[in-house]
Amino acid sequence: MGKGKAHAAEYRVLVGMLRDLRIEAGITQEELAKELGRPQSYISKIERGERLIDPVELRRLCIALEVDMGNFVQRWVAKLP
Repeated sequence: MGKGKAHAAEYRVLVGMLRDLRIEAGITQEELAKELGRPQSYISKIERGERLIDPVELRRLCIALEVDMGNFVQRWVAKLP
């Protein structure tokens, strides 16, 4: 497996976790986007893996989802192969 495929798999786990958290919180993509001051398409593209997020964006998403970023990252790493 090349580095690109490994990165893609890790990113799929990350965005899947974010999507699951949003759904579990009962928040729509539109509501989350509004909280972040972004269009709904921003969240949609993140969740589909079409838009990569940086650590600052991850922090903002965690805050909006009321999730501790450190805990989120630990759970993410634990799910990686």
